[in-house]
Amino acid sequence: MKSVQKRVAAIHDLSGFGKCSLSIILPVLSSMGHEVCCVPTAVLSSHTGGLPDVTVRDLTPEMRGFLRQWKELQIPFDSIYTGFLSSIEQIEIVQDFIRTFRRKDTLVMVDPAMADNGSLYRTYTKEMAEGTAKLCTQADVVVPNITEAALLLGEPYREGPYTRTWVEKTLHRLTELGPQVAVLTGVWFAPELLGAAAYDRVSGEVSYALSYHVPGGYHGSGDLFASVLLGALLDGENLRNSLQLAVDSTVGAIHRTYKAGADPQWGIHFEQELPRLMRQIGL
Repeated sequence: MKSVQKRVAAIHDLSGFGKCSLSIILPVLSSMGHEVCCVPTAVLSSHTGGLPDVTVRDLTPEMRGFLRQWKELQIPFDSIYTGFLSSIEQIEIVQDFIRTFRRKDTLVMVDPAMADNGSLYRTYTKEMAEGTAKLCTQADVVVPNITEAALLLGEPYREGPYTRTWVEKTLHRLTELGPQVAVLTGVWFAPELLGAAAYDRVSGEVSYALSYHVPGGYHGSGDLFASVLLGALLDGENLRNSLQLAVDSTVGAIHRTYKAGADPQWGIHFEQELPRLMRQIGL
């Protein structure tokens, strides 16, 4: 696969420590040969996944400034990629952004980063979850985990192991919200394997990508997965191969973190995976 540079508007928060969101998205997509234009939603001293005394500066007013200036500049975007948002107002700004910059060939990917392990994040309200569901209707690709998929569909959270029938029904229902492609992460049928599944409602194709399960929870792994997936899709790679590349890259980084004995709260060791990723895509 040969990479052709595309321009991505990445609307995410930025943590100074902890390796997640923009601190992963920017280097990953850049290493895949794409231009990343960052719209920071907030600046944090670290991620909020269990680390104490986090300093946060909300950038909602600045987001409107980004939208205003970039509209004046008439910047064309090949992709708009959104993740964690901290308020209803930010969700509305992102909806405006998509309406303003979307062209016929713009790939809009929404990661509805609002929940995990059966519960909403503590900063998310029911109203915000409903707003995120509306945002997903504007996407071409949605990338929820199992918990987020349940919330989007108004269903109870379900513990694994899962069945292919249930996974594929969930994927079909997610595309009924509006997206052409639904990708579901956290899929497993047996304890030793973990990965993702995807469905394209236009082609009717269902794809699975599973790899060996590394014990523990690793902050930033979802951002790495989604970034690699998006980068491959922008290169024109098919959904099945893009999904497998994203799973392999994520598992590779998690395995490096695990082998190093590093605290997973401090972020995954994705940096050393980038040279291999670049070779795989032909750079």
